Amino acid sequence: MCGILGLVAPGLDNVAPQIYNGLTVLQHRGQDAAGIMTCNGDQLFQRKGNGLVRDVFYQRHMNQLVGNIGIGHVRYPTAGTSSSAEAQPFYTNSPYGIGLAHNGNLTNADELSQQLYSENLRHVNTSSDSEVLLNVFAHEIQTRGRMNIGAELFLNVEDVFHAVECVHRRVRGAYSVVGLITGYGMFAFRDPHGIRPLVLGTRHHEGSDEWMVASESVAITALGYTLVRDVEPGECIFVSMDGKLFHQSTSLDAPYTPCIFEHVYFARPDSVIDGISVHSARLEMGRRLAEKIMKERPDHHIDVVISVPDSGRIAAIELSNVLGVPYREGFVKNRYIGRTFIMPGQELRRSSVRKKLNPLPDEFFSKTVLLVDDSIIRGNTSHEIVQMARDAGATSVYFASAAPPVLHPNVYGIDMPAVTEYIAHARTVDEVCAEIGADWLIYQDFDDLVAACSNGRKDISHFEASCFTGDYVTGDVDAAYLEALELARNDTAKRRHSPDGDVLELHNQTAEDESR
Repeated sequence: MCGILGLVAPGLDNVAPQIYNGLTVLQHRGQDAAGIMTCNGDQLFQRKGNGLVRDVFYQRHMNQLVGNIGIGHVRYPTAGTSSSAEAQPFYTNSPYGIGLAHNGNLTNADELSQQLYSENLRHVNTSSDSEVLLNVFAHEIQTRGRMNIGAELFLNVEDVFHAVECVHRRVRGAYSVVGLITGYGMFAFRDPHGIRPLVLGTRHHEGSDEWMVASESVAITALGYTLVRDVEPGECIFVSMDGKLFHQSTSLDAPYTPCIFEHVYFARPDSVIDGISVHSARLEMGRRLAEKIMKERPDHHIDVVISVPDSGRIAAIELSNVLGVPYREGFVKNRYIGRTFIMPGQELRRSSVRKKLNPLPDEFFSKTVLLVDDSIIRGNTSHEIVQMARDAGATSVYFASAAPPVLHPNVYGIDMPAVTEYIAHARTVDEVCAEIGADWLIYQDFDDLVAACSNGRKDISHFEASCFTGDYVTGDVDAAYLEALELARNDTAKRRHSPDGDVLELHNQTAEDESR
């Protein structure tokens, strides 16, 4: 999972500070690497590297990121690798000079990479599918330009829309994209299924219209922009250098199936995705889970409901209201530890859980405690938290998951582990309960999760929910693909590297001499 952002502000001399601020708002979507690219006239400038936004960008970098149009990216590695060479945005100088940042995962990236080399005469320098996507788009732009007026290239907005239409034909998987074309403007588009989120915002400033696209609405509103709408599935947005907005549907009709795990875990609760409030969805998850508890265990004897911070909190609060049981904060969270489920290696994850959370003994001592989390994936966090509750004096420890059992790999941009690493793989609910050490375990029903996340929106009745159902909406994921994915994603395959990156003036490839 990654976060992307793009901004066109004709009235500003430098958009980089706003992009920086927007990326900090999207930091929860990726803590491995960050990057910003800006355009000033016919030159692109870039800084990217491993680390949090605050660690990648210093004032000297911001001073060099000039221009009134720019894009940004925060990343965590979908396949488990961590290299500044794969930090985004990516850049190609042909044609025009194009930069691109991407959230999602292409399911035919290997095939496309071979096609680019043998048929399109383009070289992909990294293992990132985002660089593949950039080169597919660039090839289609270049082909269209030559078709228009021969050897000399000239770009108009119809060329951009046509190129994105060709991307949709060639590319499979999930992708929300933002990019720059030197001297022309910013483009953004979303895959035909709308799997990964993308929203559009605007404001009128200094006599001109400014436009922003971002992975989540919270980045739009936090920077003082007004949320306009979601970028529609298959739609392309183009904003010229002077702030004129163009948009067009560029794909054949496909089922609208946004990712349900955005609402379960990834998105911030103050975001609205596909017209659905994440906060409201999580409240409804809690309400429906409470109703299931009352049905299956009416004499539950629960003394207190405690959430696993942070994404389990909203469901836990509503669950406690419906049950009529007090809600308490039982854990103090160290906010300087990253999201543990994406960390490589079981031992690192286990140790990080203890460093991340510390119990408040008064909330556990001599009580039957119901712990509520958004989901259970590997079970490391759940096992450690149950044990913490026992160590703090809980008499009985129940555990509730606001999501159903996770049983299948996610192939669309969430680095969920190899299927054999899922705690629910080949286990019953009672067996999972025993593995995490709880006295009782209850999962959300899948139909209730879908109803909670639909939130009354009639045009979204199905979600990309393959991690629960094994149903892959793009229709191209088979056993061979999943087997290769497991080899790439299991803990043995994951390696971490952290080389540094520098600001580059991409127009002439001049590197900054100053070290960090």
